[in-house]
Amino acid sequence: MLSTTAQSQLCRLRPAHALKPRPLTTTAAAASSSLLADQPPPSTPPPPPPRSQILTLRRSLLSRQVTAVQLAESYLARLRLTEPHLNSFLHVSDAVLTEARSVDDRIGRGEDVGPLAGVLVGVKDNICTADMPSTGGSRILEDYRPPFDATAVRKVRELGGIVVGKTNLDEFGMGSTTEGSAYKVTANPWDVSRVPGGSSGGSAAAVSARQCMVALGSDTGGSVRQPASFCGVVGFKPSYGRVSRYGLMAYASSLDVIGCFGSSVADTAILLNAISGHDRHDATSSKREVPDFISYFTASNTLEDKPLEGMRVGLICETLGSGVDSGVVSVINAAASHMEELGCIVEEVSLPSFSLGLPAYYILASSESSSNLSRYDGVRYGSQAVADELSSLYGVSRAEGFGSEVKRRILMGTYALSAGYYDAYYKRAQQVRTIIQKSFKAALDENDILICPAAPSAAYKIGEKKNDPLAMYAGDIMTVNVNLAGLPALVLPSGFVDGGPSGLPVGLQMIGAAFDEEKLLKVGHIFEQTLRSRRFVPPIIEDDNVC
Repeated sequence: MLSTTAQSQLCRLRPAHALKPRPLTTTAAAASSSLLADQPPPSTPPPPPPRSQILTLRRSLLSRQVTAVQLAESYLARLRLTEPHLNSFLHVSDAVLTEARSVDDRIGRGEDVGPLAGVLVGVKDNICTADMPSTGGSRILEDYRPPFDATAVRKVRELGGIVVGKTNLDEFGMGSTTEGSAYKVTANPWDVSRVPGGSSGGSAAAVSARQCMVALGSDTGGSVRQPASFCGVVGFKPSYGRVSRYGLMAYASSLDVIGCFGSSVADTAILLNAISGHDRHDATSSKREVPDFISYFTASNTLEDKPLEGMRVGLICETLGSGVDSGVVSVINAAASHMEELGCIVEEVSLPSFSLGLPAYYILASSESSSNLSRYDGVRYGSQAVADELSSLYGVSRAEGFGSEVKRRILMGTYALSAGYYDAYYKRAQQVRTIIQKSFKAALDENDILICPAAPSAAYKIGEKKNDPLAMYAGDIMTVNVNLAGLPALVLPSGFVDGGPSGLPVGLQMIGAAFDEEKLLKVGHIFEQTLRSRRFVPPIIEDDNVC
């Protein structure tokens, strides 16, 4: 039975079939989308800015107002109630309360506890954990338990974080909806008939539904940023090399990064601080000093009238044209207007190579995946089929273990790398990648940050694009260029479009120069603190105290 404190902090939940629409702002109820500039009625005070759950928890723990066990009980109870509707997790740890009790014991003895003490963290299931299965969402790794923690997971635990479980994903990160998972399909907390995005859809949905405080995901071509937009949470893709990839199941090694989800920019920054830094196990991890990202933040009550005075912001014009939903365009234009109100100089910038990123990405990512996934043959890694000959063992193990999308990408990549086609496809894609890197550098030499949508639309229905892979690939147009260029990008919720019980969230993507994460987080935090719209709390949760 939950303690009184835990009960008071647990959200009241409505079953999915009983969800009722919540009114949007007065203007949004009569319009096709919710714009940032809309003012709430005079009688309705604007919602408070998002609070950092991590900092609030730390103050409560150190002042003994609440215990880590009570908070863990609260989150686990919410997870049990929402999980049948959402399917965010593939595995939930049975050691959560034991680890929470250890945190309480250390606080009771007056010992120093890390900045993530008592924080419940979801981990995408393609990131290795020593005490839980790590399947990558694939049957070929069913019940696989790594003998080690990924570096990012190890750092989280060393700072007091508690891994609540492993979240669902498209198999090996190949997909945009979680429909590619071999085990289950995750639903969007804003409308359980819609996808949460992917491939890190389980992590995004878990943070959105407050099943955990923050979560780790991976981003190869937008797999953190697109689901963050669909689920109305903050998602951050760091610069390539900022976070160690050791323990991340390789998909496309030159593109893969581990990213962060949170319900606020502050929480996302705290998690990013925890996992960043050089790692001797990963030769591609950077030795650059990791700044204290939180130190760049300014409290909302001390902000100047125009806190971003003089900052130059480039709005990528190629991202607002044909193929982008009108509601998404309205939200992004309103976000740009809001940034002007904060003192930014917003101007359109053109990146002529932007449209080339999608085909180049899929050639490069598929080529790398065909090589990386060759290790799953039933001998070195993966479930082993019964066969009389070695070649048959390889073939049957892979045929039974891999899903259709993984097989499709292996075939595409093998073809692109084959003799006679290497120059026509892979080499040309690498040349396009260099062009994209140069175009982004030129644009960021003239601007502090670039902005654009995180996806061409809000979340769509489950099954809508499952049998049309080309349409699903096209949804990555807003995000893949950032991976090709190795740049950091932040997505934060900025408005709504019509759909679902209470509207569907739309995320604004901010792109910065390499290893300039602190600037993105500072701008994002100010943007978030001054946003005039309803809170981004999904209708599956009914509790005014949820932040």
